[in-house]
Amino acid sequence: MIPPVTWLYVPGDRPERFAKAVASGADVVIIDLEDAVVPARKDEARANAVAYLRERPASAAAVHVRVNDLATARGRADLEAVGDLADGVRLPKVEDPAVLDGVADGRAYPLLESAAGILRAAAVAAHPAVAGIALGEQDLSAELSMTDEAAMNHLRLQAVLAAAAAGLPPVPMSVYPDVRDEEGLAASCRAGRAMGLFGRTAIHPRQIPVIRRAFRPGEEELARALEIVEAAERAERAGLGAVALPDGRFVDVPVLARARRTVALARHLDGEV
Repeated sequence: MIPPVTWLYVPGDRPERFAKAVASGADVVIIDLEDAVVPARKDEARANAVAYLRERPASAAAVHVRVNDLATARGRADLEAVGDLADGVRLPKVEDPAVLDGVADGRAYPLLESAAGILRAAAVAAHPAVAGIALGEQDLSAELSMTDEAAMNHLRLQAVLAAAAAGLPPVPMSVYPDVRDEEGLAASCRAGRAMGLFGRTAIHPRQIPVIRRAFRPGEEELARALEIVEAAERAERAGLGAVALPDGRFVDVPVLARARRTVALARHLDGEV
């Protein structure tokens, strides 16, 4: 399976945008009840999310909800209201895996947004409720007074390792706040992909095609992957155990698996599957 490439936030107090977000081409739409909604409208936002989830038509996009902090009564009420309706629940400020005990297995998407969350990343990722993890980079930067990209990369790699060790999908990138800077967004996506991150959350539909292009394998990378996959198919037809490329190089199992993922991803993003 190809993990989601694009995740699009939509404010919970703007219900007129929900259907547009679902039709935007995003793989996952996240109805946000937390940061995007002022306190006075949070109850209204929760009611909007529940109403939409109960009546939503079938669509290609999954619909998740970002609830408020489960350490608060509001967050727990959010989870109770939407937990059985949404395709997944995005949980902010997770620092202790015990907070996930009340979430159904395989439905939680914890956000690691603090030093304590990063230090417990492996334990959080290993919890049976967790389907994927992500970083809340704005909160992390503020708490740790980080201004250096290399320092943030260190935290990103910890999340990448925790997800991989727990058998979870790759960690998606956090939002890119400047919706007009498409070149910057694309460059940032390519840098994230190089360190093992995959996919990205967006705050505007115009970012979605940029993210999809950035995470599509390049033509040279795809050509190499196709060469390996075709060699494996020839070896299988010939009843050979070893896979050899035309230049004589042999290919081991992990390289072949990566090549197949590369081909599948390119075809998925090109709309061929």
